[in-house]
Amino acid sequence: MKTISLKIDDKVFVEIEEILSQIQKPRNVYINDAIKSYNRLQKKALLEEMLKLESSLVRQESLNVLKEFESI
Repeated sequence: MKTISLKIDDKVFVEIEEILSQIQKPRNVYINDAIKSYNRLQKKALLEEMLKLESSLVRQESLNVLKEFESI
């Protein structure tokens, strides 16, 4: 496990503390869970972008093959 230091906006910190007081979860666990969730979201967005790019490449290749068949 790594230790890091970070600065959190005061409003965000207050919001975190309010939530933590209600759910009785340690701050460290809460922040780790939030980061894991955000990482999953970012990985999904990156995958979506990669799939869009690859899909456009496949689409172009399919059009090229179709043109070749039409010329036969």
